[in-house]
Amino acid sequence: MTEHVTVADEGGIRTIRFNRPDKKNALTRAMYTAAAEALESGDTDNAVRIYILGGQDGVFTAGNDLMDFMEAPPHIGAAETPPVERFMRALLTAKKPVIAEVDGVAVGIGTTLLMHCDLAYASDRAIFQTPFVDLALAPEYASSLFFPARLGRSPASELLLLGDSWGAARAKETGLISDVFSANDLPGEVRKRAESLAAKSPGALRQAKALMTAEPETVSDRIVREGGIFADMLQSPEFAEAATAFMERRKPDFSKF
Repeated sequence: MTEHVTVADEGGIRTIRFNRPDKKNALTRAMYTAAAEALESGDTDNAVRIYILGGQDGVFTAGNDLMDFMEAPPHIGAAETPPVERFMRALLTAKKPVIAEVDGVAVGIGTTLLMHCDLAYASDRAIFQTPFVDLALAPEYASSLFFPARLGRSPASELLLLGDSWGAARAKETGLISDVFSANDLPGEVRKRAESLAAKSPGALRQAKALMTAEPETVSDRIVREGGIFADMLQSPEFAEAATAFMERRKPDFSKF
């Protein structure tokens, strides 16, 4: 564990923060390991419903710490999983919703990881940049797949080929982030949405996320898959609580699930 990543649990929400502001939250192997552990352990803890992934006031992350990076260059897919890949896979496979809270700079993986979060919100002073080509490197974390598919080929090229810096308005316009708030309001707005999610059926959230992040399939196959899950969930205690609450005209209480 490292003091450069903080983990706090409250009200079903696990908040994971990069905490190395003097280095603009440049990510080290120890930081990747700590963040991965927080996600992995949260997925097996029923008390954890939602993750918030953030940084500190005015800085999300400047990307990899280059000195740390060069000491042990990661080989993604090697027999021994490097810390950065462990973090990538932990975020990619997280069973519970992840909300990114981006204030200030988000460089390299600070931008590409947003493709693997369920919701992403930024402050009006956020800056997004993926300068891989400028560093004579290739894109990472499936950004060469997700950026063209989600943002469009031309906007993706602005980031991945030109290495342009985007402000929050451009990031929202292209769909890289969900919304923009003032720096003062951002934490509260993110927390409000996290609390809303944490109050919902945990089983339904997990299933909805799993369906949205599943590998591509035909429309017919997806309808069948959804229908099977839907039928199973009709028999669940969580649905029974939701139906009872509806009939009793009250909010459902999923705290016991």
